[in-house]
Amino acid sequence: MATPATTTAAAPVIPTDLSKIDWIQLAQDWGAALAIVLIGMWLAKRVSNGLRRVNQRAKMDGTLAGFLSNVVYAVLLVVVFVAALEKIGVPMTSALAVLGTAGLAIGLSLKDSLSNIASGVMLIVLRPFRDGDYVQVAGQEGTVEEIRIFQTRLRTADNRLIVLPNSSITTAPIINITARPQRRIDVSVTLGLGDDLGRARELLLEAAASVPLVLKDPAPLVQVGNLGEANIRLDLFVWSSTADYGNARSALLEGVRSRLTAAGIATPVASLQVHLQNAANKPLALDVQRPAQNDAGQG
Repeated sequence: MATPATTTAAAPVIPTDLSKIDWIQLAQDWGAALAIVLIGMWLAKRVSNGLRRVNQRAKMDGTLAGFLSNVVYAVLLVVVFVAALEKIGVPMTSALAVLGTAGLAIGLSLKDSLSNIASGVMLIVLRPFRDGDYVQVAGQEGTVEEIRIFQTRLRTADNRLIVLPNSSITTAPIINITARPQRRIDVSVTLGLGDDLGRARELLLEAAASVPLVLKDPAPLVQVGNLGEANIRLDLFVWSSTADYGNARSALLEGVRSRLTAAGIATPVASLQVHLQNAANKPLALDVQRPAQNDAGQG
């Protein structure tokens, strides 16, 4: 009985005779591919820089303009290299399959970095803060120096550099302290029960009026913040420009303190009684006095 013939796929024939290779055509193809890469990279850079200048003339934010130009540059480079590979005869279907597989593997191994990239895109597009803003993010506080695609750089008040991964910023509350042109200053003063509230209110308003950096509109306001068993708290609310906040608050605290002291309105003294007993079981009274602290908060 004759055995059925089996058919096998023909293996690709690899030429072993180098004399059959068209070296001239091969050199032309590789030369053309190299020319495509070099000229394409030059053109991509020119287009990216041109787009950056156009965005700057349109008064677009610098970080967003730089991000868009970098994205355009990366896309153009991909087109250039694909065209170069096609010129030297690399099948695009196989190349794209290999690139897709490699991209998946790289994506799984670099998922944290990709998370930072996605967060960086969100920060650049949504703009919760800009370069130069003073912010509190991810438990840190400082002035935004630069928003990069992977990380954001902050400069603290004492000139330290803080580098934060973008993913830690987008997953935490963001407090932009300088986002608004005006800020409110809160000053709290503790008075004794026997002090004249009307006079104290006048002194606080006089202190606010004496500081040029305090805005007239909204007008300064004084309210009773708390009525305790041994003291009363008055709260002074004033507004200043965001840029002048620190100087205005310092001058206001100094003015409030000097006026209250000159008027004889001192910080009330809270009395704490400690009862002790000696060896003869006779009670002893010890009075410990401590000043009630004025607190000054910021809005």
